[in-house]
Amino acid sequence: MQFCVVGSGFFGATVARLLAEELDADVLVIDEREAVGGNSRSFFNTDTGIECHQYGSHIFHTSNSQVWEFVRRFTTLNDYRHRVFIRRGNAVFPMPINLATVNQFYGKALSPGEAKAFLAAEIARDAVSAPRNLEEKAISLVGRPLYEAFIKGYTQKQWGRPPCELPADIITRLPVRTTYHADYFNALWQGVPAEGYGALFANMLLHPRIEVLLHTRFETMRNSLPSDCYTVYTGMLDRLFDYRYGELGWRSLRFDWQTVPVQDYQGTSVMNYADTEIPFTRIHEFKHYNLERVEAFTSNKTVICREYPQAFSRGGEAYYPVNTAENMALHQKYLVAAAKLPRFFVGGRLGAYRYWDMDMAVAEAMRLFETDICAAVG
Repeated sequence: MQFCVVGSGFFGATVARLLAEELDADVLVIDEREAVGGNSRSFFNTDTGIECHQYGSHIFHTSNSQVWEFVRRFTTLNDYRHRVFIRRGNAVFPMPINLATVNQFYGKALSPGEAKAFLAAEIARDAVSAPRNLEEKAISLVGRPLYEAFIKGYTQKQWGRPPCELPADIITRLPVRTTYHADYFNALWQGVPAEGYGALFANMLLHPRIEVLLHTRFETMRNSLPSDCYTVYTGMLDRLFDYRYGELGWRSLRFDWQTVPVQDYQGTSVMNYADTEIPFTRIHEFKHYNLERVEAFTSNKTVICREYPQAFSRGGEAYYPVNTAENMALHQKYLVAAAKLPRFFVGGRLGAYRYWDMDMAVAEAMRLFETDICAAVG
C-alpha cells in the first residue's frame, strides 16, 4: 500500500482516483461510516423508490470545465436547476433575493434599473462603509427591511447566535439579483446524478488499485500503516491531535424524516423558513430532484426531511465550520502540527475547515494532487 486516503467524500474519492490512474499507486480508502460518499451520500427509500440525500440536499454545480468533465466520467447528470423558495409568515417568496422577491415584498413592479436605484436608497439608510459582521454586510447588500425579513431569523437559527456576532464573509455566498433570474446558483453547469450519488461514488472508487475499507477510524490503524505510506487526511484536525490546542467550533444538524401520503408536499425541492418561531430552517422534498423518474415522482407518496440546526458536540456530525478569528487561528495551529507529520497531506471540508461546495472539493483535490502530492513523490 502506497497511499491511505482518510475519507470517501468528493475530496477523498477524487484524490484516490487520481492516485490510482495517474500514478498507478495502490490506494486504501478508509471511512468510519457504513457507506462511501461523505456528506454527499444518498440512499433510495425502500417504501417510495425516491432517492434521498442523507445529509441535506446536494446539487452538483460548477463553472469549472475540468471539474465538470471529471465528474461526468463517472455519472450522467440530469438537467435539474436548483430554485429555492422561502416562507415568511403566510407568504412564500423566491430565494435568493431577486427582482421578483423585491417587487413582491414591497408591493411594487420595478424594472431592473428601478430596483437597483430603489435598493441603493434602502441600503444607504443603514449601511456602514466597512462591514464588521454578517448583519452589517447583509444590510450593505440588500438594506435593513429585506435583511430582517429573509436573512436575520434564518441566519440566527442556522448558526445559533445573532448575525452581528458572525463573520461578514458568510453572507457573500448568497447572490442578490435585480433580474428575474431565479436559479439559486450562478454556475454554468448544474445537475443531480441520474443513477444516484451512490452509483457516482462507487464508480469513482471502482479501480483495481483502490481498496475501500468502511467502519474504520484512522486512529485505530494509523500505527499499522507501512512506514513509507503517504496519508491524505480529510478528517477533523483537532480530533487527530486529541484536541491538544482546544476544540474547533462547528455547527451540526438534525434531520427529521417523514413519508407523506401525497403526491407533492410543497411543490419544490427546498423550502426555507425565515421565521424564528419555526425551529427548523428548511424542508427538503427529494422527488423534485429527479423528475425523469416518472414512477416515483407521480406516486401518491413523497419523502420530506425537516432540517434543524443544532450545537455541535464531540463525537457528533460536524457540518459547518464557525470561521471566527479565534477558530481560524486555532485551525492554523493544527495545520502547523500536521505539516510536521511525515508523508502527510491535509484536505477536504473537515481538514481544511472550510465550507466547500462539492465542485470546490473536487477542484481542491485536483490541486493537492497536481502540486503537493506529485511534487512529494517525484
